[in-house]
Formats: sequence, C-alpha cells, structure tokens
Amino acid sequence: MSKKLENNGLWESSRMMLPQHREALLNRHHEIPSLRSSHPKKEDIELIRDYILLPIMYTLVTKKISEAKLSSETLKSLYAKAAQILAANIYKDLSKVKQEMMEKEIRVFNEEKHEDILELHYAYRDYEDRLIITKEYMKAEISKRLARYTDSLIINLSKL
Repeated sequence: MSKKLENNGLWESSRMMLPQHREALLNRHHEIPSLRSSHPKKEDIELIRDYILLPIMYTLVTKKISEAKLSSETLKSLYAKAAQILAANIYKDLSKVKQEMMEKEIRVFNEEKHEDILELHYAYRDYEDRLIITKEYMKAEISKRLARYTDSLIINLSKL
C-alpha cells in the first residue's frame, strides 16, 4: 500500500494550507475566547445597579410629585415642579443606561426579592452570574443619588 493511505487514510498532501488561511484561522481562534468568556468590568456592574436603582428612584420621585400636589404647603407648586425636573432627569439617565446595556449585550433576566435582599441574574455576552443587593444598600445609594440630582438641579437653577 501507498504511504499516503496509512493511518487515517488521508492524503498527506491534503494537509497543505495557504498562509492567508492559516492566519485567518489563528485570528479567529484568538478573538472568540476573548469575546465569549470575558467577565463584566466594574463599569458594567455599575450599569446593572443603575438599571435597578433608577426605576426605583423614578417611582419614588413621581409618588412625591402626587403627594406635593395634594398637600396644603404654600410652596407645593415649586416642590412639584422641582420633583418633575428630577423625574425627567432620572428618566433620561435610565434611557441612557438601557441603551448602553443593549450595546454591551448586558441582560437582566431574573429578579428575586427576598426579605432584605434583591437577587438579580444577569448575562454579559455569554457570561452569566448573579448580583445581590441589600435593601440597606439600596436605601443609602438612592439617598446619595437623589442628593446628587438635587444638587445638580440647584446648580442649574442658580445659573439662571
């Protein structure tokens, strides 16, 4: 028998590959693992937190708008209008967060609420994990963020 048909039965000469094909194959092997198995960065985790906290903040502020309109305060219209501006800014930021999450292929697909924690299951490209946020953290973080939004509103108003 011929040496070309020994072992695996393939022709030895059929193993030849053009340099361009070899280079393309190597590039493809190097690119795929880096895209598929990458873990989320700190900024990506912050996006997920924003995705969870901003809707809660928006709901809280819109509820305060309704309360301000129904109150007997003399400055109720000022409070309501300021809260409407805050709600609009929060909603704008939430829209940006959702857009950025779509671009980065981040999905939150399951929320489980327990006594004092919120457990989120998310996917970052092909990587899946969970994020646990305590209610105390959410309250403190929402308080800080609302203070920042309020400070920003005051600065913008003082420029007028």
